[in-house]
Order: sequence, then C-alpha cells, then structure tokens
Amino acid sequence: MATLGELERTVMDLLWENPEAVTANALRDMLARRTHGEHASKELAVTTVLTVLSRLEKKGLVERARDTRPHRYQAVTSREEHTADLMHEVLGSAPNREAVLARFLGSVSDGEAATLRKLLGHS
Repeated sequence: MATLGELERTVMDLLWENPEAVTANALRDMLARRTHGEHASKELAVTTVLTVLSRLEKKGLVERARDTRPHRYQAVTSREEHTADLMHEVLGSAPNREAVLARFLGSVSDGEAATLRKLLGHS
C-alpha cells in the first residue's frame, strides 16, 4: 500500500469526512478553510487538487464519477478499513509476526486491551 504525502492525507481526511462525492473545487475550498479558517482565500490551485486526486485514484484510494461535469470524487474505503489494511500490510511484511504482535500488545492501554479482548470474544 502506497504511503501518502501530507496533502494527500489531508485530502483523504476530507473525503472520509464527507460521505457525498465532491468536486475538486469544493475540495480546494475545504482545504483552504481547514488550513486558514472559515474566510480563507483560495490559495491552492484547483489543478494541484486535481493532481493529488489523480494520484490517489492511481493508488486505489479514490474513485472519480465521470458521468457528471465537473467530476466528483469520493474515498473507495472508509478510514477504518484503510487503517486496517495498512496494519495488515505492515504485519505481513514482518519476518516475525508473533514478535511484532507481542510488542504491539505490550504497548496498548488497558482500555485498548479490553477492546481487543471483547473483539476476540474473550471477557
């Protein structure tokens, strides 16, 4: 799974926060508000946003609705699914999965451990 740059992560965050597909212009406006407040000027060029969206589409994270003009974009998966995929990929690349899991479990809080036990069906 490809890593994301700072702008790509921010765009993905916005797409995950908006269940409806959005245009590149709308994303540019959301980015400006997030970066500079409610009355921000549109500093970022829409072509830059389109480039980021194109990269995210090639990485399989974004899909583009081509049946409307302007095109609309949305995340392919949820933030939680994406994060789980990243965790699975990292774990899969480890030569000693058990050691990695043990280290991870040793670093979780009591609340997170309780959640893991619950999810695994243990009380």
